[in-house]
Amino acid sequence: MKIHSRLTSIATLLTLALSTGAESVTSPDGRLVVTVDAEGGIPAYSVSYDGAEIIRRSPLGFKSNIGDFSSDMTLTGSKSGTVNKSFDQDKLKKSHIDYNANTLATTFKNTKGGKMKVEWQVADNDIAFRYIIPAQGESRSMVVESEATGYRFPEETTVFMTPQSDPMIGWKRTKPSYEEYYITDAAVGTPSQYGHGFTFPALMKIGDKGWVLLSESGVDGYYCGSHLSDSKEGVYTIAYPMEGENNGNGSASPGIALPGKTPWRTITVGRTLAPIVETTAPWNVVEPLYTTSRPANPGKGTWSWLLWQDNSINAEDQRKFIDLAHAMGYQNVLIDNWWDKNIGRDGMKELIGYARSKGVNVILWYSSSGYWNDIEQSPVNHMDRPIVRKREMAWLRDMGVKAIKVDFFGGDKQETMRLYEDILSDAADYGLDVIFHGCTLPRGWERMYPNYVGSEAVLASENLVFEQKFCDMEAFHATLHPFIRNAAGIMEYGGTVLNHRLNRGNDGGTVRRTGDAFQLATAVLFQNPVQNFALAPNNLTDAPSDAISFMKDVPTTWDDVKFIDGYPGRYAVVARRSGNRWYIAGVNATAKPLKLTLDLKPLGLTSDTIRMLADRNGKELKATDVKIKQGEVKVVIEPDGGVVLTATM
Repeated sequence: MKIHSRLTSIATLLTLALSTGAESVTSPDGRLVVTVDAEGGIPAYSVSYDGAEIIRRSPLGFKSNIGDFSSDMTLTGSKSGTVNKSFDQDKLKKSHIDYNANTLATTFKNTKGGKMKVEWQVADNDIAFRYIIPAQGESRSMVVESEATGYRFPEETTVFMTPQSDPMIGWKRTKPSYEEYYITDAAVGTPSQYGHGFTFPALMKIGDKGWVLLSESGVDGYYCGSHLSDSKEGVYTIAYPMEGENNGNGSASPGIALPGKTPWRTITVGRTLAPIVETTAPWNVVEPLYTTSRPANPGKGTWSWLLWQDNSINAEDQRKFIDLAHAMGYQNVLIDNWWDKNIGRDGMKELIGYARSKGVNVILWYSSSGYWNDIEQSPVNHMDRPIVRKREMAWLRDMGVKAIKVDFFGGDKQETMRLYEDILSDAADYGLDVIFHGCTLPRGWERMYPNYVGSEAVLASENLVFEQKFCDMEAFHATLHPFIRNAAGIMEYGGTVLNHRLNRGNDGGTVRRTGDAFQLATAVLFQNPVQNFALAPNNLTDAPSDAISFMKDVPTTWDDVKFIDGYPGRYAVVARRSGNRWYIAGVNATAKPLKLTLDLKPLGLTSDTIRMLADRNGKELKATDVKIKQGEVKVVIEPDGGVVLTATM
């Protein structure tokens, strides 16, 4: 009966499309339908899933310095097709991706003869679309002044989003940096905190009809990064950077050569949260932009600054964290700001040699530098211009450094996107991988840039040291990221704290509210190929031995991911597979113990028992073997607690 109803609804939509001169494209499984039209001269689209309206008729188009492509438009033609491809990628939530989608290219023309195409790719749960703009008469360049592209959701929708901050605020005037607090389950149309809308990605719950994740992909140095406006007349529209970003330098409106194209905007739709957690939409529609002499180096690392802060940036303390990395079998140590002043380049040469003798690679921190903030933490003025950047990267290569972490970027303007791309491109020439911090959301970069290995772009673990409020909210945040930020891109969070007090001596500062198993679970929940954990040398003797053993073994690259259970802001249970081994991680942000029956049948486990680490009795870590019965296992997750289950296929 349900199948018949769904097919009838799809048939009704297709009939409507034909009767109004609209065009439609349907996913390979027939459940997801995009309908495009130009009724009243306004190019628009709508989205349905299983016959239910998910996105109501929403505007398309843009305004430019050479014409308006958002009104007085006629739909003049379309072309349908398919795209089928497979690729392997060791930095993503899945190592092998098979992508199959139906395509539709719709052509629009305005009353002055201006043309644009909207290209659509519709997979079983994912939609991607972009504008393709031909040359307009003699014009071979264009400034896109604003977009009409919008998203109109049903009234019952609730939203899970972070606001776009004011420019040039916060510490050392470094914002926006995608580090604001979320609103969760808020009514659609809820105003943003700063009045500038919301950053990507954005999650919507469409009543009882399903879930939608919005983001974008394919942003490089030829365009700016976008975000969502506040809702106006029920529509969120694509918004460009604010003029004040980058200290007012650079244009807020992207300029493109003609013929040209915009980045892809992505929409992931599901009846449950499984398609959201498991989506590969940002990477399906992009390709690598260059090759490198070696693949990127994923791995685990230690990072003294997270707990010991600036005072630890000296040779003696860094040797302790190199020794910790060696003891844990980790590949890296991250040395943070002030290394050039406190240790010096000659001292760094000696320290890098010591690390290499221990089989540990050094990752060095840099400020992005330049004229867009008040940062004094050094090294500064080494990454913002090509001559000095290449000279610095040559020194890094000669010292045997394999990766850098670049911090404090100034916004989403096209000028800033060029800086990201230039750093990545030059680093590739010198054999360096790159992590970004204090930065924008990655938009397909994991696939586009082979030596890109992580971005923060989230209110991350460093805030645990800064204020107790963040410690108190740690579980809440952890239950959001698998469904929102980390669903759309890799996330260099820097978590897994085994100190109970967040200072050097484990005896002062802020208080960790979460259990040890919770902390172990975040090593699985938060996905990034290079993980720099918040472990400290004292943890080798004062942390539970089961916790240390787990942190020695847990991977940072994965072959598959499965949503098991959860609700954003309440709890999350996600499974990730490395080789033939599954890691199932769960955390609880509610005030009561959470009793769950987890369906593990999709994991294909062959054993009837599974190893579990769980917080019990005031967050004491307990290791047990639990029975799997008919593919299910029962667990209890304590408030602010977690569980991690491991099993072999």
